[in-house]
Amino acid sequence: MRKVEQSTKLELERVIFIGRTFEEYLDMFSLLPEELQGKKVLDCPAGACSFTAVGNKLGLDITACDITYDHKGENLKNKGLQDIEHAMEHMEKAKNNYKWDYFKNIEGLRAHRLRALNDCTQDMSASSERYVAVTLPTLPFKDDEFDLLLSAHFLFMYADRLDFQFHIKTINELLRVTKEEVRIFPLVDLKGNRYEHLDQLIGYLTDDGYMVEEVDVSYEFQRNANSFLRIKKAKIMNDVATYLNS
Repeated sequence: MRKVEQSTKLELERVIFIGRTFEEYLDMFSLLPEELQGKKVLDCPAGACSFTAVGNKLGLDITACDITYDHKGENLKNKGLQDIEHAMEHMEKAKNNYKWDYFKNIEGLRAHRLRALNDCTQDMSASSERYVAVTLPTLPFKDDEFDLLLSAHFLFMYADRLDFQFHIKTINELLRVTKEEVRIFPLVDLKGNRYEHLDQLIGYLTDDGYMVEEVDVSYEFQRNANSFLRIKKAKIMNDVATYLNS
């Protein structure tokens, strides 16, 4: 694919445009659709995931944001198709790094990735207002605009490229735009190792007044990628403290 002409836009060759399905999101973040009813949800960064597309068809209120969304859907779909095929070739060579009880085999994985891509790009064409271009660690949303924020397969996975300060700045920004809680999945890097600064990060957030816990889930495709970080704004505790100090 040719380079994009506008220098202000991210060159698509620099990113991977692959996504997970709505069902995968529910499993990764231990959610039920009914738990999302009446909540305003942000998927950040969303990539080619179908969580927004399928969720809104079910009557949920979900917004997606990603660095790639200033590109046309057709370009993104073509990029996604290329990236899926490249990823499948990689999977053939690295099968032992993954568990195959969820997808069964590479063809099953390809089908999930293609379904997510198709649902995402179709919805992007029909409802472009749901897909917001962003560049972390800043977000163009108001304080407490969303009830719940989900962040999958980005922060800790690329710990070799994103330093600790980037993690702090990004998570603070995710929390700024979120009223109730942020969930981040998974807690490992691309090699399946636990993020090396996770305990330090948890300590930082706890000292800042947040309730933080690691939550195990049944979903595990990449080995050891079977838990998410839940960061809750301790509203009740803050309300009690305000009452006692009044």
